Amino acid sequence: MDSVKAKKHLGQHFLTDLNIARNIVEALRLPGGVREVLEIGPGMGVLTQTLLQHLEYRTSVVEIDRESVAYLGQHFPALQGRIFSQDFLKMDLGQLYDGQPLSIIGNFPYNISSQIYFQVLAHRHQVRECVGMIQKEVADRLAEGPGSKTYGILSVLLQAFYDIDYLFTVPPHVFSPPPKVQSAVIRLTRNATERLDCDEKLFFQVVKQAFQTRRKTLRNALKPFGLPAEATTDAVFDKRAEQLGVAEFVELTKHIDLHKAG
Repeated sequence: MDSVKAKKHLGQHFLTDLNIARNIVEALRLPGGVREVLEIGPGMGVLTQTLLQHLEYRTSVVEIDRESVAYLGQHFPALQGRIFSQDFLKMDLGQLYDGQPLSIIGNFPYNISSQIYFQVLAHRHQVRECVGMIQKEVADRLAEGPGSKTYGILSVLLQAFYDIDYLFTVPPHVFSPPPKVQSAVIRLTRNATERLDCDEKLFFQVVKQAFQTRRKTLRNALKPFGLPAEATTDAVFDKRAEQLGVAEFVELTKHIDLHKAG
């Protein structure tokens, strides 16, 4: 019971439906011959037990709750030496996996799901796939394209490097405790873009700045970059951030790189 309370405090809800657990695991494609699979937040191991049935996977788990770590160690001897008792958001995946490509899977805590995806982005050259169960509202946002009110910073950044598939919706009653919202499972698969055709650090800055004041036109939203007036006459500056796709943000970044102050 204490572990359940702890998980609820962390924004986690235990999945209790084994069929859904199997469906989530079966969503893994292990692109490019990936063998390493890391599960985030396994709790009592509902997904874990299904993962371990796949001997072709080399399954590891990362869990911050100590009671869950003890439970996993006791009930899943196959995980010996592969339970990381730490915060995923602080993990150095390159060091832990010696640069090996990997797939990530999990029932992600709602309150840090966006941070998990930013961590995935930070390790995008290593994370080839990510299958996550998250709040449906967030899943819709990540999979959305330009023109939508829910399309945002993380939508653009993830879509720059990953193909995103909305797989299925999960109702509240299959969790303990049941969340007050619906959940959904989405799959990110690394696309062919190893590097963007622009300064990637600046690309991230441009996207974030553009959406911070998303109601403004890009001419006004991007003023902190110090562009001279003559550099903002292109029609793209009359648009708002939500109207631009990844390719347009790449071109915008190149333009800003050429004309920005300093």
